[in-house]
Amino acid sequence: MLAAGLGGVAAWAAAYRSLAPVSRWLTYDLARLAPGSRLGSAVEFFVYETPKVLLLLVLVVFGVGIIRSFFTPERTRRVLAGRRESAGNVLAALLGTVTPFCSCSAVPLFIGFVTAGVPLGVTFSFLVSAPVVNEVALVMLFGLLGWKVAALYMATGLAIAIAAGWTIGRLGLERHVEPWVFEVRAAEGIDAGAAPSWDDRVRAGGAAVQDIVGRVWPWVIAGIAVGAGIHGYVPEQFLAGFMGKGAWWAVPLAVLMGIPMYSNAAGMIPVVQALLEKGAALGTVLAFMMAVIALSLPEIVILRKVLRPPLLAAFIGIVGTGILIVGYLFNAVL
Repeated sequence: MLAAGLGGVAAWAAAYRSLAPVSRWLTYDLARLAPGSRLGSAVEFFVYETPKVLLLLVLVVFGVGIIRSFFTPERTRRVLAGRRESAGNVLAALLGTVTPFCSCSAVPLFIGFVTAGVPLGVTFSFLVSAPVVNEVALVMLFGLLGWKVAALYMATGLAIAIAAGWTIGRLGLERHVEPWVFEVRAAEGIDAGAAPSWDDRVRAGGAAVQDIVGRVWPWVIAGIAVGAGIHGYVPEQFLAGFMGKGAWWAVPLAVLMGIPMYSNAAGMIPVVQALLEKGAALGTVLAFMMAVIALSLPEIVILRKVLRPPLLAAFIGIVGTGILIVGYLFNAVL
């Protein structure tokens, strides 16, 4: 198993190093597109970024799949239940970055956490952090935009998750959780059996690649295709004026535009890269990305099954305000 893993890493590294020359050859030699043309630029972007992003995804999902073998849902609930709320908000936000949940898991997660005794505010810190500050987003941001952007995104995403959960906890809105949620009997689940061996954990990494990459690759390709179109055809002056630092209304407009959409971080980051290359302001673009991931309309509809309108509105307002602050802050300092 170890030899196969080392061979896989070597093959991954060789494939990653060959991306740039192969993409240029496919675009300009094989397809005979004119260098510097809009179509050539868009095609080269797509041909280069698609395997690059998928290779990054495979690597990080495999590694995190191994890490996740230490974090079952039951163990995560046990870690958070009974914690002091302020410490619980921080811990929940941090756990959200390494646990295998997304916005589509909102209802079962909410029920499981609340019935396990996790405070409402702590639960919301986890629910915000899990889809927004996940390992896929961080690794792809690091690979595409550098460590500074990835670190800033992680810091601000965690800050939003912690602040949102803490604020909701202070508001005392437990009465606005749908009553049927509390009628669900908390699962006593235990982690049965012996601890997995390292061979088991490596297999878990492979299974994570098959499951997660198998589910998100259409979003990745769709996002890269949108990014390629922006890269090749959208005039720089248009985006610089529409999403630049000089337009005060750009950040709230970007958030409003992001809410009706639905994607995950893997599909959004290539779009972010293309927007930034065309002159869009970093804060505006990150606000757009966070709105798509954390406040998407499908997630809001799902959460409505367990939250009454006042609590749902508080969640949307608090998270939206945090995203706006991030957008303006990034535009002011970068």
